[in-house]
Amino acid sequence: MVLDLVVIGTAITLGPLHNSAFILLLFSRRGVRQGLAFLLSWLADLVAVIAVVVLLTGGRPPERHSAPSTAAIVAKLVIGLALVLYGAYRHRRPPRPHGPPRWAARVDNASPVTAAGLAWLLQPWGLVAAGAATVVDADLSTLSDWLALAGYCLLATLSLIAMELYVVRAPATANARLNALRGWLGGHQERLVVTLSLTAGLWLTARSVYQLVA
Repeated sequence: MVLDLVVIGTAITLGPLHNSAFILLLFSRRGVRQGLAFLLSWLADLVAVIAVVVLLTGGRPPERHSAPSTAAIVAKLVIGLALVLYGAYRHRRPPRPHGPPRWAARVDNASPVTAAGLAWLLQPWGLVAAGAATVVDADLSTLSDWLALAGYCLLATLSLIAMELYVVRAPATANARLNALRGWLGGHQERLVVTLSLTAGLWLTARSVYQLVA
């Protein structure tokens, strides 16, 4: 479970779309407050998904090869295959120019509530669903699994936390560097989406197939 959560959490935190949006929010009016609203909403979404899974399982992993265990593995397999197909599709389609999204022009006047809603909208729900299927195996009677779940949530939010703290501690330096990062993300968005989709998808597919036949 732990290794799967590390792969999924890393793929989530490196996603170019939400990181670019977060940088725009940070340098809007009341940027630190809006960034914090986005960050907390992002983290709350992850925690809420885990909480729902834990409530359904009672905090105890299902028996191996039982119907719930098999269903969770099959769900990860389907998500993995979908990510692979999506990555292959994005790789093969003709390159398209990426202009700023429509909402970017309205970021300066956005409220913290809007920033929080944007975090929900930009959450990579396919990867979050894969994380939920993995959390089915969590045993909350052990401290190690509690730490694994907390670590997963923090890892999936790590890029946002780092940028928020950077802006608070060194706003002048952060302005130049984060805007340069946003430009780089925009120029490499397709490549990043393809790489992350294929990497996470192939990992989930391989792990799921192994768990089904083992």
